[in-house]
Amino acid sequence: MSASFSLDEEVRLYTTNAEREKYSSLATLFGIITAIHYLENAYLRDSITAAEYSPACSRLLSQYKTMLKLVGDDVPSIEEFMKRYRMDYSAALERVRVGVPATVEHPTDSGPETAKWVAETTQSFITFMDALKLRLRAKDQLHPLLQELVTGYARFKGSKDWEGRSRLVGWLITLNGMKASEEITEEQSRQLLFDVDHAYAEFFRSLSGKGNDPS
Repeated sequence: MSASFSLDEEVRLYTTNAEREKYSSLATLFGIITAIHYLENAYLRDSITAAEYSPACSRLLSQYKTMLKLVGDDVPSIEEFMKRYRMDYSAALERVRVGVPATVEHPTDSGPETAKWVAETTQSFITFMDALKLRLRAKDQLHPLLQELVTGYARFKGSKDWEGRSRLVGWLITLNGMKASEEITEEQSRQLLFDVDHAYAEFFRSLSGKGNDPS
């Protein structure tokens, strides 16, 4: 006797937690590539400024690299993945191949160093926040990353007046006073992540609203 089948029955792509995580990661990767595609098109059409484009693209590229590691053997190549899911996104494919925003790859006369610095500082923010989320706690793990972030952050005009700068410098001083093997507490880590996220949002708002000329 044949088994009954209802058209209203939900069809599951997975039967185990591992399979569920796999499909969730693939869906996230699909979404990131799609977002890069629309971001590239918006920038090419002058719908967004370089100051808006650079940090957004850097963040998406960082997320793309992270997800590519998570999906592992399920995605032998990005070209194969895009072909499998019929993603005709040539702009996104070119951007992930290059690995940096178009403002860094093709700087303009209006401020090549500025575009590069925006991308580098954005990447420093992302790297440091990811380190905290991965539960890195020791001074010798966090201090070099925060120092690089603060150095890049300080290159922009007006940064001395940004609230986030004083918070980041305060944390740099705190880490400076610790021994290399000492670790910050869980409470400190949560507060540090909050302060860095706040500084990143302020950094992005300042560049988008007031221009991004470095000092």
